[in-house]
Amino acid sequence: MNNDTLAADHPPRSALRRALALLTGKLIIGAAGLLTGVRAIWSGCTPESVQTLYFANHTSHGDFVLLWATLPPDLRTRTRPVAGQDYWLASPLRRFIGVEVFNALMIRRDGAGRDADPVGQMTRALESGDSLIMFPEGTRNTGDDLLLPLKSGLYHLARACPDVRLVPVWIENLKRVLPKGKTIPIPLACTVRYGAPIRLAEGEDKAAFIARARAAMLDLRPEYERNEDPAP
Repeated sequence: MNNDTLAADHPPRSALRRALALLTGKLIIGAAGLLTGVRAIWSGCTPESVQTLYFANHTSHGDFVLLWATLPPDLRTRTRPVAGQDYWLASPLRRFIGVEVFNALMIRRDGAGRDADPVGQMTRALESGDSLIMFPEGTRNTGDDLLLPLKSGLYHLARACPDVRLVPVWIENLKRVLPKGKTIPIPLACTVRYGAPIRLAEGEDKAAFIARARAAMLDLRPEYERNEDPAP
């Protein structure tokens, strides 16, 4: 067997990893559909091939998986979830899924190291042309509150990258599918609702923008829940 034949039979490891990542992504999307019957509802906007920052509620490690899975394939390939480095780099399997499959933007949450500025990391990713999935609550909501207070990062990103489309998202039911501390999911129907894009208005201060972003997220909840939430 000559060297050309050997090279054809054994492609470079990077090519094999890319193929495995593509296959794993398809399996994850299929599993998400089977487990949750997830569907996307676009109200107030449509999927567009423009740079977008999707900001969503956060109740489970599976949140960005469902959002990522419901994006059309051409948008999915250019959209990176923002993920906690401590969780997704904790094992070889998680590292492979987080880095190779999702191309996640890994954020350090311990405040250490030169990459300790999450907003700076996200700004650089947006400036390079990526679309992002972020969770402005800053941490998973494991309590009874419908939505935790939003952090100021969303406001700073809106200021730094005014041309990026900001799309609010509400992920429904995943908290009950994969409760904190559980390893076996419970099959339940889930919905990912995409709302009308918002923009930082000229002269709008941080408090006003954050309140408006929060309202845009809460307005996406199913109609039967809306009367349960007090005004923020």
